[in-house]
Amino acid sequence: MTDRPILVEACESIAEIGREAWDSCAGNPAYGGHPFTLYDFLDAAEASGCASPRTGWTPRHLVVRDETGQARGVMPLYLKSHSRGEYVFDWAWADAYERAGGRYYPKLLSAAPFTPATGPRLMLRPGQGESTRKALLAGALQLCERFGASGLHINFPNEEEWRFLGRQGLLLRQDQQYHWLNNGYGDFDDYLAALSSGRRKTIRRERRDAQAAVEIHAFTGAGITEEHWDAFFRFYMDTGSRKWGTPYLNRPFFSMLSERMGDKVLLILARRHGRWIAGALNLIGGECLYGRYWGCTEDVPFLHFELCYYQAIEHAIRLGLPRVEAGAQGQHKIARGYLPTAVYSAHYIADPALRAPVARYLDQERAAVRQEMDWLTEEYSPFKEGGG
Repeated sequence: MTDRPILVEACESIAEIGREAWDSCAGNPAYGGHPFTLYDFLDAAEASGCASPRTGWTPRHLVVRDETGQARGVMPLYLKSHSRGEYVFDWAWADAYERAGGRYYPKLLSAAPFTPATGPRLMLRPGQGESTRKALLAGALQLCERFGASGLHINFPNEEEWRFLGRQGLLLRQDQQYHWLNNGYGDFDDYLAALSSGRRKTIRRERRDAQAAVEIHAFTGAGITEEHWDAFFRFYMDTGSRKWGTPYLNRPFFSMLSERMGDKVLLILARRHGRWIAGALNLIGGECLYGRYWGCTEDVPFLHFELCYYQAIEHAIRLGLPRVEAGAQGQHKIARGYLPTAVYSAHYIADPALRAPVARYLDQERAAVRQEMDWLTEEYSPFKEGGG
């Protein structure tokens, strides 16, 4: 194996690195076709202005090159002036540090913007090894010092990366989401057969009521039109304004996403009386269907469950995908077959005065999260005993 990185470069846009170089690493088959770290997704976020210095997301992506200039590894990286759009919450740390006279922002963040989906962060060209990964991490830590950042935060890495980062001395955090696992189901009825009789009856009733009230259509690729995006954007804005104030994504982003990654988009829309009234957006990975956004302009009983959870399960089975990730939060997902699943982050905090109490807190938090996951699964799993 040849693995002799000689240059780590920080770039002010992903376009500066280029699609071919970036995806030679991010498209590594070992990463399972993770859509949110591919060039087209990240470039759409930047080119649309959603992830930009104006919004507090200043790109500082890293690339490790060899002596020929070939990319050996890449890392999505942003200089942040706030903690919004991250889904790993450190506001209490920022507040405590600034009350004590410190300056928490700027900080460095490695993540897919606005996306709480587990995926690779220290991405290597096939054939590269640990020294390239260490070079990426070292480059990020050097940027921390150069910019006077309070720390480096790596959100939603996969478990193997998370353990690597722990071995390099970063503080380890664990949280939970609710994911659905495909245990070789042939169709939705096959999945229902694995549930307890009570849950099976409830889900059938919810689906029957929702489907009787609306027409449901699924679109992907060239089948998604600007009319569909206009409708979905109304739903997205309504949900965003009610839940977190100012939605993160603008209308041009969705057109760029469709143009560049349409084959990886699954848009599910509901129509009633000739009008689109609700929708759910999913991205298709090589090993997972990722549910991202939902919204509606009319309230229909159980329609949220139908579009976001049951339709996602049906399409994952049809596509032969091993799992569905339905985003952050939501214990109500358990009753629909989405069970507690660990998600991770890793943190370097420059000031020892802040690092020590955060380390103590994270030790306690990890234990509490593990206990809660076990309890929720044991008490609320909808599956028959031994199933799921």
